[in-house]
Amino acid sequence: MGCVFCEIVAKKVPAKVVYEDDDLLVFPDIAPAAPVHLLLIPKKHIVSIGEAREEDVLLLGKILIVAGKVAKLSKLTQGFRLVSNIGRDGGQTVFHLHVHLLGGRGMPWPP
Repeated sequence: MGCVFCEIVAKKVPAKVVYEDDDLLVFPDIAPAAPVHLLLIPKKHIVSIGEAREEDVLLLGKILIVAGKVAKLSKLTQGFRLVSNIGRDGGQTVFHLHVHLLGGRGMPWPP
């Protein structure tokens, strides 16, 4: 099986897109861990932040800027958390870079 996030980018697998531009897609996680749980993914296939290259620096920065915009649109005025799992030991299950935006409840540390 191919990359499910690439299939979502290609519109072969449906997702409820809440934000899209030329570089990124944002949609709800299918197994939410918070009242607001969105995934921010680049349309370009990059395995993880650990595999990103120097040429991806603007794209990685854009993910953070869009996360802030989407958090405001989601009315997360009390704060939110961004998480990117990297590799199997880091909890990554889909090997296409993605950032989880979680909010709508307290986020104690450690998680």
